[in-house]
Amino acid sequence: MGIGARMAFAPAEKITDKADVENKPAKGRDMKSDPGKDDAPATHEYLKLTKQFVVPVVAEDEISALVTMSLSLEVRPGMAEAFYEIEPKLRDRFLQVLFDHANTGGFDGAFTHSDNLAALRTALLEVAKKDLGQDVSQVLIMSVSRQDT
Repeated sequence: MGIGARMAFAPAEKITDKADVENKPAKGRDMKSDPGKDDAPATHEYLKLTKQFVVPVVAEDEISALVTMSLSLEVRPGMAEAFYEIEPKLRDRFLQVLFDHANTGGFDGAFTHSDNLAALRTALLEVAKKDLGQDVSQVLIMSVSRQDT
C-alpha cells in the first residue's frame, strides 16, 4: 500500500484544543516539563445515582413537605460496573436512612445546616460501605430542596 493510501485510511487523531491544531504547546504550559492531570492516575471517580430521592416529611400524621435530593458517590476508579449492579439495593438502603433522618426531624427547620448534613452524609456513607466496602470514600449531596405542602 502506498504512503497516500496509508494517510487516507489512518485513523484521525482526536483534536482537543487549538494548540493541537497548530501543533504547538498550549500557551503557558511546557508539555515536556508539566505532565498535567492526564499523566497522573485518577484517585477517585464520581458516580451519580440515576434518580433523585423523594422523602416525605410527616407532621401530625400528615405529609407536611417533600424533600428531593440528588446523591453521588466518590469511589476508587473502576467501580462503575459494580456500583450500577447494586444500585437498586443501595437506593433502598439510602431511602431508609433518609426516612429515618426525616422521622427524627432532620429535614425540619434549618435542615441545610452543615452539622445536620454532615450527620446525614455519615449515615449514608456507612450504608454505602456495607455494599461497596472501602472502595467508597464519600457520599456527596449534589442537590437538596424542600417543598412544603
